Order: sequence, then C-alpha cells, then structure tokens
Amino acid sequence: QVQLVESGGGLVQPGGSLRLSCAASGIIFTIYTMGWYRQAPGKQRELVAHITNDGSTNYADSVKGRFTISRDNAEKRVYLQMNSLKPEDTAVYYCNAALLKFDFWGQGTQVTVSS
Repeated sequence: QVQLVESGGGLVQPGGSLRLSCAASGIIFTIYTMGWYRQAPGKQRELVAHITNDGSTNYADSVKGRFTISRDNAEKRVYLQMNSLKPEDTAVYYCNAALLKFDFWGQGTQVTVSS
C-alpha cells in the first residue's frame, strides 16, 4: 500500500520560513519523481516544485529563489524548504510521487501565511 504523509505545515508570518516533509512508503522511492503541489481556496492545484530520481529540479516561477526541494533516498523523504513566505503562498500543500502511469498523492498539509 502506497502512503505519502506530509508534515510541517502551519501558520507563519510573512517573511518567515517553513520546512515541509513527506515520508513515502510502499514505493521504490529512488525511481520516482517527487513533487510538491499546492491548492489555494477557489484555485486549481498547481505544481510548486519537483525533483527527479537523478536530482534534477524544477520550480514554479512564483517560488524560484525562495523555495528549495530536496530528497533523501535513504530515508524515503522529500522536503520543501520555504523561505520569504508571502500571503499568496497560503494553500494546502500536497506531496506527489509520479512514474509513468503511476501517480500517488498525500493527504495535504495546510500552510497559512498571515500576520
């Protein structure tokens, strides 16, 4: 059974930082592209960042220079370091594992940026 479990969300002031973590089980973690997506109220889910099995990364323009995605293959975890957070970063953040036709999602973790 595949499980992706996110943690690390919460309430933070503008300009602050959070680190999201996603623990994966039930998949051969090293061969999957891992990603973080987010969905704000009334908006479609959007890609934030992803990291391939060989460590190549891709970011949404809105988070470049502020967010960093990384993975620990030994621990089967993917991280999202979020710095200089803005109110518009407020959303539910979802962990994703993708490989060919396989596509798995976590339950999401809420990130709220507000003073």
